Amino acid sequence: MGHREDLLIGAKRCLIEKGYGRTTTRDIVAASGANLASIGYHYGSKEALLNAALLEALDDTGKEISPTQVPDVDPHATPVERFEAVWSHIVERYQTNQQLLLASFEVFAQVDRVPDLKPALADGVEQGRTSMMELFKNIAGENADELDEASMRAVGAFFQAMATGVMAQWLVDPDRAPTGHDLTLALQAMLRWSEAKAPEAAQA
Repeated sequence: MGHREDLLIGAKRCLIEKGYGRTTTRDIVAASGANLASIGYHYGSKEALLNAALLEALDDTGKEISPTQVPDVDPHATPVERFEAVWSHIVERYQTNQQLLLASFEVFAQVDRVPDLKPALADGVEQGRTSMMELFKNIAGENADELDEASMRAVGAFFQAMATGVMAQWLVDPDRAPTGHDLTLALQAMLRWSEAKAPEAAQA
């Protein structure tokens, strides 16, 4: 393994332990075992290295909630039961990746000031939508075949928005942030609303 890889691993460790804003070049050097000059040689700047490390770390985290990594669910479970199992798994991943998630929010907040990072983050968000779409297919089972491509992409974007919102709530207030069970209760309530009849028009 060369200095470039050592620096990336060290930077990822710093992101998890210190966060994006608090990590210094000296921290990265200490964590990687590389020398200070190698940061500029391989990445150009500390920020570029941290950005590369963050994108790779987020990709690693995304793989943890990919369809192949979600715990096995009873094949006879209903779609609602599968929904709860999937979201409970996602929330659990938030609990084990708190510092990394905080670092990602730090970067999102300054994305307009780091133009080179914006396209990579946009690609990452799109990949997240695709992953969430695949998760929905696992939840819906055969019912997923009833949706066209545009609807599936919209569902992926909806779940991605849910994931980001739950992540933000968990980071701010983990004790009261929604759990997989809470999200399932909300889904069941919305399903009941969708089945309710429209109120009769008021008589003139």
